[in-house]
Amino acid sequence: MRGPPGRKQNDGKYFQTTKRGEIQELKEELHASDKAKQKDAVKKVIANMTVGKDVSALFADVVNCIQTDNIELKKLVYLYVMNYAKAQPELAILAINTFRKDAVDSNPLIRALAVRTMGCIRLDQVTEYLLEPLRRCCKDEDPYVRKTSAICIPKVFDINPQLVEDQGFIEILKDLLSDQNPMVVANAVAGLAEISETLRRDLLDLEKRETIPKLLAALNECNEWGQVFILDALALYTPTGPKDAETITERVTARLSHANPAVVLAAIKVVLKCMESIDISEVLRMLAKKLNPPLVTLLSSESEVQYVALRNIRLIVQKRPGILAADVKMFFCKYNDPVYVKLEKVDIMVMLVTDKNYEQVLLELKEYASGVDVDFIRKSVRSIGRVAVKLERACERAISVLLELIETKVNYVVQEAAVVVKDIFRKYPSRYEQVLTALCESLESLDEPEAKASMIWILGEYAEKIDNVDELLDSFLANFHDEPAIVQLQLLTGIVKLFLKKPQQTQDMISKVLKYATEESGNHDLRDRGYIYWRLLSTEPENTKKVVLGDKPGIRDDSQIIEKSTLDRLITDLSMMSSVYHKTADEFVTRLATTAPTTIDTDAPEDEDYDEEDRQARRREVAEELERGPGDTRNGGGGGGGALDLLDLDGGGVGDLAPSADTPSPPAHPPKAVVLKPDQPGQTGKTGFGVMACVIREGGQIKLNMTFSNASPMVLNGFAIQVNKNPFGLGPAQALAVPDIAPGSAAEASLPMSAGLLQSGTQPTNPLFLQVAIKNSLDIFYFNVPFDLPVVLREAPALGRDEFMQLWQKVGDARQSTTSVNCPVRLNADHVKARLAFDNIQFVAQRQVDPSTLLLYVSCSTVNQVVVTAEVAVNSSSSTLKVGVRTETVSLVPLVE
Repeated sequence: MRGPPGRKQNDGKYFQTTKRGEIQELKEELHASDKAKQKDAVKKVIANMTVGKDVSALFADVVNCIQTDNIELKKLVYLYVMNYAKAQPELAILAINTFRKDAVDSNPLIRALAVRTMGCIRLDQVTEYLLEPLRRCCKDEDPYVRKTSAICIPKVFDINPQLVEDQGFIEILKDLLSDQNPMVVANAVAGLAEISETLRRDLLDLEKRETIPKLLAALNECNEWGQVFILDALALYTPTGPKDAETITERVTARLSHANPAVVLAAIKVVLKCMESIDISEVLRMLAKKLNPPLVTLLSSESEVQYVALRNIRLIVQKRPGILAADVKMFFCKYNDPVYVKLEKVDIMVMLVTDKNYEQVLLELKEYASGVDVDFIRKSVRSIGRVAVKLERACERAISVLLELIETKVNYVVQEAAVVVKDIFRKYPSRYEQVLTALCESLESLDEPEAKASMIWILGEYAEKIDNVDELLDSFLANFHDEPAIVQLQLLTGIVKLFLKKPQQTQDMISKVLKYATEESGNHDLRDRGYIYWRLLSTEPENTKKVVLGDKPGIRDDSQIIEKSTLDRLITDLSMMSSVYHKTADEFVTRLATTAPTTIDTDAPEDEDYDEEDRQARRREVAEELERGPGDTRNGGGGGGGALDLLDLDGGGVGDLAPSADTPSPPAHPPKAVVLKPDQPGQTGKTGFGVMACVIREGGQIKLNMTFSNASPMVLNGFAIQVNKNPFGLGPAQALAVPDIAPGSAAEASLPMSAGLLQSGTQPTNPLFLQVAIKNSLDIFYFNVPFDLPVVLREAPALGRDEFMQLWQKVGDARQSTTSVNCPVRLNADHVKARLAFDNIQFVAQRQVDPSTLLLYVSCSTVNQVVVTAEVAVNSSSSTLKVGVRTETVSLVPLVE
């Protein structure tokens, strides 16, 4: 029903609260005979649902509105059903007949809507009814219906993978690749790609001769997201030869001028893959020339798109530097660029610097170093040094720029310049010594450990060329015990160098520093180095010169270089999150195994007459059995059969369920996982710190066990830890104690954790993890530590039977989640109880259903007082355990299962 043409729609009114009881008023409006009033009522329900109000009580009333010819009303009801079907599975099934009826409606929009909605209701009971309508709609005459069906298949696969494979839906998806409509083809590609990723095998059959031409034919006519799906699929294909690769690039290059950046990056990815199979230099030059304009065009997009493009460009430049070699000016920073864009641009400028353009790059970096953003200024000064280390021809000009910056006397500029000059001296020894005077004059402004250590290295290395070097080093020695380890180590080596060059003037200094290092320091690395120098100097002074003053190995700038094997993987993931993080997907994506959840009710009749009366009868039966004492061996009513021994005091026939076996041993603690690789940068971009970690529960105490490794050239110390707020409130129970870690070494740390300290008030995630920050003398590093649910389960006694029954009935059958667990061997009830007890899941009672099936009732409690109850069905003839979980905190269910 449409209003007058001049009237503006105002859906905001549906979000306004009513004065009297909302639910009752909405219920009355939903049953109104006036369809317009009924539609307004459903809109109000959806509005309440949108703002987070629970309107599940109206499920049956809303579902009654589903029988309508009004498409708008039908869409609203379907939206409501999708949202609340999980909480009301029995009522959701009532709408199945309408779904099936709509799936054969004469209107293709309604047919597609019905199939899409059934696919979005993530209930295994609904899946069974969806199969035939879905199969029929995959062959529908209307392409819109076929397109919707194609994208519905992976959704059903996510609910029940085995069913989708057994019913041949994967083959149906493959057949849809030959569809005449390009959007159907695109959705079929997207569906197969998603299922392939889950199964870890190729389902697209790209090696078949006819597949690639079909995808290329559909590419020109489908919408932009369909093009992305097809291009991503083409990027997985390895051309059979140069001709094949050229054919694909000819068809794909038209997408390089697309308005959508996702399409452009996906097309670039395909072209780069094909270039690996082309060996004709002229063709490669032409393709590189074609890739240049789209990459440059991406830099004129919004800042966020620019950042993603720049992260991808860094990979492309390392893989094929010639593509953008002549366009370094395109990466010059604009005054209004966000700092995260500027930092990326500076890195790419350094990667593209050559003998022809280094003058422009250095002038630009000098300009940046005169700005106001401290992080950007530091990055610019460091980049000047990287240019000098990379290009010998640019070094003279870089030194003159650094001298001008040092003369500004700006504290942080001078400190970064000191670090940079040290690297230049390492690369080009005994050259550019004119900078020494300027650095010595700015000595007092150095207060950062890395800058001090760099300056001390320079003083020791060029001691013979600096007149008052002994006074300068002595000024550092006066505060030796207050300095960080990196400065102490460098000061020890610097004074030894000075002594070897000027022995007569530095006798007191060498004695003092060796005494400080060997007798008054608690740092093992410093003490060991002090003893080595002491013994060398006292026994073989000439050989000491060869050791300490010998030639240093050359250095090169590889701070932004990614290992070749990793780079190749990231190039195949261009335009994905991997290419932004510069990490492979395995490092940050947690893959969840997809299993087919099945709801199994051992007492439920198989016919369709199972109603609420049967459900109540079963509840009473369970309640009676839970209330019986341990010595009561009366037979269970109904179909249960068998003698009952709720607390298993006399075996209760359990011994017959499986052959006798030894009591299972406690499970081993999980091994530490790599949570931070040494090549992952910290907050300021520094690398070299690695972490392996795990969270365990030992003797009732939660512990965060970590192994720290140092791949940096400096000693790491000054450790501190911070844990983010989390659902269980886990936080450090004491300060982190870690010894100094020398380069190439590692150290262990075990940190006790307490619950309730850092409560986030949010629901637990699946999987569980702690967000951790570690600060040390190198940088601040962030990482996630995964852990399993048993870590946060208390060593609490099992619930009493009354408490268990009260919670079991309160949650109810409707909110019970049931799944199957496949065990490698058949287990008896004793093994199951013992294994659960290791994870602090306590046995409450048991019930014999039939001679081969025993139901165990168990409970557990988390450290934040959330109680979970469960029913475990153990069958002597099967290795599959059937688990039904009930808890008021729904987010814990998949973690328990």
